[in-house]
Amino acid sequence: MPALVNYVDLGRLCSISSQVDVFYPPRKRARITAPFVVGETLFEQSKQASIDVLPDECLFEIFKRLPGGRERSSCACVSKHWLMLLISIRKGEYESSKAVKENTDSVSDEDDGYLTRCLEGKKATDMRLAAVAVGTTGHGGLGKLSIRGSSSSSGVTNFGLSAIARGCPSLKALSLWNVPRVGDEGLSEIAKECHLLEKLDLCQCPSVSNKGLIAIAENCPNLTSLSIESCPKIGNEGLQAIGKLCPKLQAVSVKDCLLVGDHGVSSLLSSTSSLLSKVKFQGLNITDFSLAVIGHYGKSVTNLMLSGLENVSEKGFWVMGNAQGLQKLVSLTITSFRGVTDVSLEAMGKGCANLKQMCLRRCCFISDDGLVAFAKSAGSLESLQLEECNRITQSGTIGVLSNCSLKSLTVVKCMGIKDISSEVPLSCCNSLKSLSVRNCPGFGTAGLAVVGRLCPQLQHVDLSGLCGITDAGLLPLLESCEAGLVKVNLSGCLNLTDEVVLALTRLHGGTLELLNLDGCRRITDASLMAIAESCVFLSDLDVSRSAVTDSGVAALSRAEQLNLQVLSFSGCSRVSNKSLPSLKKLGKTLLGLNLQHCNSISSRTFELLVETLWKCDILF
Repeated sequence: MPALVNYVDLGRLCSISSQVDVFYPPRKRARITAPFVVGETLFEQSKQASIDVLPDECLFEIFKRLPGGRERSSCACVSKHWLMLLISIRKGEYESSKAVKENTDSVSDEDDGYLTRCLEGKKATDMRLAAVAVGTTGHGGLGKLSIRGSSSSSGVTNFGLSAIARGCPSLKALSLWNVPRVGDEGLSEIAKECHLLEKLDLCQCPSVSNKGLIAIAENCPNLTSLSIESCPKIGNEGLQAIGKLCPKLQAVSVKDCLLVGDHGVSSLLSSTSSLLSKVKFQGLNITDFSLAVIGHYGKSVTNLMLSGLENVSEKGFWVMGNAQGLQKLVSLTITSFRGVTDVSLEAMGKGCANLKQMCLRRCCFISDDGLVAFAKSAGSLESLQLEECNRITQSGTIGVLSNCSLKSLTVVKCMGIKDISSEVPLSCCNSLKSLSVRNCPGFGTAGLAVVGRLCPQLQHVDLSGLCGITDAGLLPLLESCEAGLVKVNLSGCLNLTDEVVLALTRLHGGTLELLNLDGCRRITDASLMAIAESCVFLSDLDVSRSAVTDSGVAALSRAEQLNLQVLSFSGCSRVSNKSLPSLKKLGKTLLGLNLQHCNSISSRTFELLVETLWKCDILF
């Protein structure tokens, strides 16, 4: 007889007198296959857990006494009703939180804010935020929250943000992008509960106004970073409150907020001048007055970016430079300004003694004279970037190189640059290490020859998109680089041949780490063979849309010294399934392999590569 079986319970034992006991078997249970109907009413028997009978007030008191985050998370999984009750409880209302506060020697790991959560698209809903609010408790606490929403009806609302506020007082960084249903109410709840907030990023939040921003300013004194973009209801009052009540503010970015004007910007700058180091203003209705305030009060500003300020004139930039307040400015970016002229540019060079990085984009009134004058006055300048400044010519760039100690020069889409040979003796710019000339169709052989004579210490060269350069023009530059080239980008240089690559590997194979030949359609297997023989430290190679074949891939795989990490054959139609063994061998060190648009490689070969090269990201 098996153990632990109670056979007596199979029947019933009854006593009919004090001396006689009678045993009888149990009755058979009736099988009911249809619901019991009385009249026209349907009765369905369902057992309900006894705790659900309790009113919400009782459940609220029970949940308040849960010992920790694990128990709260378990209860939140029971039902949506329980989840809603749990998120209605503030962190400080739990009995366990009160006990921790009373015991000064105890430390709670739930308030440290170690966790980061990001909700995007359809996953950004109130229910998910509620689950985050409950689930992160007891696991380090939520420190950073990013919401990348959508305009759908099920998106995040004030309710979800309020749940985060009540459950995550340790929140230090909040980013809200494209959440049209979140307004001042939700942001005010964050301000009310999350006093440790340090970073706030608002982008495309049309329902958030000055009221919400003022609430943040009044309750979050530790705020160090503020970014506002495309929030049409935020104006001067909000920025004034931030400047007045957030003394620790270090970085501010305001973009495309039409209600922001001089009063908001000037109040912000004048109130936070002691710590504010990073400033970005774009697409605002501010005038020369704001730039004068920046120049006077920006004593701690190290990074300044100004873009699309249509009401700012030459006078504003001239005053900003001559105010002599931007002595700590290291990086300055100016985009799309009619007010930037030769006069104002020279004034900024004189007024920013420690300026090291300068970027000018779409400043159509700057000429060679202004650029050279700026280079002479900005004695600390190390990096200069010019984009779509069409009045700048080759003479201007050569003048800059001859008159300052630049380390990096970038010229992009400057249509005024034409190929002019220069016989005038020029002083060398031995400091220049990086040269990038991209998509300037007028830059050609003569320009390369001048650069070769001027800059013998180049290590990084980017000539992408220069369709006009040839082997004869590039070879002198390669021969003049004494320090050894490390990174070379020749993508889109359609007329270059194997001769350039052979010279490059012969002269700089011992230092070359990156080589981009994307779109160089005349490059063949001879280049890959030269690379395999001479390049010791090459880690990134791109020969997309070239004429290389399986033989070139095989040559690369036979190179013992090669340690390639990124390799691209995108659009190489002559690389086929025959390269599978070679690619497997190369894949031992690869982290990235691009085989997109390689029409001669089959899906089966791709699957075999994926199985073998499990450490490598393969694009197909």
